[in-house]
Amino acid sequence: MSKRYTITAALPYTNGPIHIGHLAGVYVPADIYSRYLRLTGNDVAFICGSDEHGVPITIKAKKEGVTPQDIVDKYHAIIKQSFIDFGITFDNYSRTTAKIHHDTAQEFFKTLYDKKEFVEEVTEQLYDEEANQFLADRFVTGTCPKCGNEEAYGDQCESCGSSLNATDLINPKSAITGNVPTLKETKHWFLPLNKHEDFLREWILKGHKKDWKPNVYGQVKSWIDDGLRPRAVTRDLDWGIPVPVEGGEGKVLYVWFDAPIGYISATKEWAAREGKNWEDYWKDEDTKLVHFIGKDNIVFHCIIFPSMLKAEGSYILPDNVPANEFLNLEGQKLSTSKNWAVWLPDYLIDFPNQQDVLRYALTANAPESKDNDFTWKDFQARNNNELVAIFGNFINRVVVLTNKYYDGIIPTPSEYSTIDEETLAAVKAYPAVISSSIERYRFREASQELMNLARLGNKYLADEEPWKTIKTDEARTKTVMFVALQIASALAVLSEPFLPFTSKKLKGILNYNDASWEDVSTKDILLPAEHKLQEGKADLLFSQIEDAEIDKQLEKLIASKKANEAANKVVEPQKEEITFEDFTKLDLRVGTIIEAEKMPKTKKLLVLKVDTGIDTRTIVSGIAESFSPEDVIGKRVTVLVNLAPRALRGVESQGMILMTEDEGGNLVFVNPDIDGVKNGLQIS
Repeated sequence: MSKRYTITAALPYTNGPIHIGHLAGVYVPADIYSRYLRLTGNDVAFICGSDEHGVPITIKAKKEGVTPQDIVDKYHAIIKQSFIDFGITFDNYSRTTAKIHHDTAQEFFKTLYDKKEFVEEVTEQLYDEEANQFLADRFVTGTCPKCGNEEAYGDQCESCGSSLNATDLINPKSAITGNVPTLKETKHWFLPLNKHEDFLREWILKGHKKDWKPNVYGQVKSWIDDGLRPRAVTRDLDWGIPVPVEGGEGKVLYVWFDAPIGYISATKEWAAREGKNWEDYWKDEDTKLVHFIGKDNIVFHCIIFPSMLKAEGSYILPDNVPANEFLNLEGQKLSTSKNWAVWLPDYLIDFPNQQDVLRYALTANAPESKDNDFTWKDFQARNNNELVAIFGNFINRVVVLTNKYYDGIIPTPSEYSTIDEETLAAVKAYPAVISSSIERYRFREASQELMNLARLGNKYLADEEPWKTIKTDEARTKTVMFVALQIASALAVLSEPFLPFTSKKLKGILNYNDASWEDVSTKDILLPAEHKLQEGKADLLFSQIEDAEIDKQLEKLIASKKANEAANKVVEPQKEEITFEDFTKLDLRVGTIIEAEKMPKTKKLLVLKVDTGIDTRTIVSGIAESFSPEDVIGKRVTVLVNLAPRALRGVESQGMILMTEDEGGNLVFVNPDIDGVKNGLQIS
């Protein structure tokens, strides 16, 4: 029986593009689930939109010297187009600067205000005297009181995941000026979460939420057991949705009150466009509400937003909140500020028409129960060893043989053998197996079951060897190819939630677009005899990814790392004073490197022969990771010639070559490479 679902995906901040951490944590699993529900005949509203009122947006606007609206307009367009190009099938992708959202959020606030669901308090908040403003959320950084991370924000520690208040931070400082803030009184409205503690305990802990993922249930239980406290729903900012009651002048709705209401306003926008009733998707008890989020948003979606909905009184509550853990990149935490990320727009340029490769790699390695690591080598292996060698190989063999033996027309089978019947029965079982995994939010498991179906096809062909029986038993060959084509058609249907571009391509190759998810499990035949495949040579579903492509991506990450290190390099303070006489003791000469070789069994050292103009001497220099011996021969250099000799790995080094780093963190010579300057001339 068809059911109604409202599926939400966390609203991305519009202060930068989408990266693979966002995709793995939220958008790919949400899209798989939504696609699957549609394929199985359900009524689905898959909702998302840009979160445009976060403090990071105002910080970015200040840095770039533009308005917050300029920032959100730019990144909303980039994010929305990236989702379209990547095949994320939102029914509506809206934005929180839209009028319908402002109206909906203000109406929601006014309803709770009129019901006296808020408490009004005058509290001391951090204030930046120089900037002349209160410091909310990410305008404050400092040390986390729970884990000691020195780069925690005023709303959250990204190291331990704890939700914080700005005044909780140890050694807080303003993100605007860097100054130590003061405390100043201000009035705000608070949602008294403590009032809803009994409801949350009954609904989550004593209710039927133990089917929630352990990381979600555990974090919520910890918060409730620790005792809930009132949470501010307004902020002293000039960017956001104005507080719509008397006394709210100069204040806006706190972004985590405003943002989840964006799911409701986006549904209203979609329903008006499609001629539907939005309340069916938010106020009908027969509707199943599911939030897809990352683990840093668990508290807001499982405690704060449900408390808001319960206080309002007319909304349904989430059935499940399948939050994922974090995805790391090449062994390090993803960081947008440090550019340690794989950005979706860049991926779509570097790997055109290979959206499904990334979807598959992220799903097969999804951080469903623990933090996982994305590496480019694993991405390559998933493509080459699984998509190409298993899935693509099976389809290619089936299509090539059908075209070769039967001119692309599906042959009529003869009597089935036991192995044929067992294989077809196994194919019919796969929809239920994959459905079970998807409906329990085990998308990684589901993707591997899909790959097992392709493995079944390869094994069947390898065992039955139609390329051999074609010479001895034509009737048997027709049956084998007929069965193999049924497996191929099942893959075309069942791959759609995971590999939508591949599914569409495969359906084109098979000239087939009629079967449903249920058909795969109930029909004995999906592709009938005499059905003709696509005319002409079929394209390969997947192509090999070469080492050079992966090396290019790794080099980009290394360059980002070096640039970030250089940008954050601390300028060393001045050393203790010396006299002019001390300086004159240094004998700096112009020289030329005339020979160079790597020092054996070391990574960093080159052994150089340098013509100093007064002699030729050996100097050992730690530059081998930046320069090859061939790179430095003939280089003009500055040499400190009267440094006391020092033995390094058994080689006496008789001086030092002066080096520094450029803005990218690369070693460069302090180089007197000027015409007319001879070796041996002193630098003074």
